[in-house]
Amino acid sequence: MSIAREIMHAGATCVQEDETLDVAARLMRELDVGALPICGADKRLHGIITDRDIVLKCIAEGGDPTTTTAAQLAQGKPVTVHADADQSEVVRIMEEHRIRRVPVVEAHRLIGMISEADLARHLHQHEIADFVEAICARG
Repeated sequence: MSIAREIMHAGATCVQEDETLDVAARLMRELDVGALPICGADKRLHGIITDRDIVLKCIAEGGDPTTTTAAQLAQGKPVTVHADADQSEVVRIMEEHRIRRVPVVEAHRLIGMISEADLARHLHQHEIADFVEAICARG
């Protein structure tokens, strides 16, 4: 069974917490990703921002993405997995929190990200269906 460090994309690019959402959106476009970890000056993970967050929590609310910062959208402590967590633990955490991406940490530092696509490459076909159903379930 695989562990998180074998499943993840290493070296996730962070958006700094003081960067504005327009900068975050351009970085997402450049990297072809739908989410970015938010890191502070301490190089630690402070949250995650998604393209959906930018649209729904800023633009749709009448906010200005050129003045709203990533930190303003960060909500509480982000859900993470440890680099040595086994695949079943990664699945459990993502299903429990109904999240499509999870940061991987080691020694309190961000070292990568696992997306549902990354995880799907390591699951059996029947596990993929169960996982997607759990993530997408309305509750």
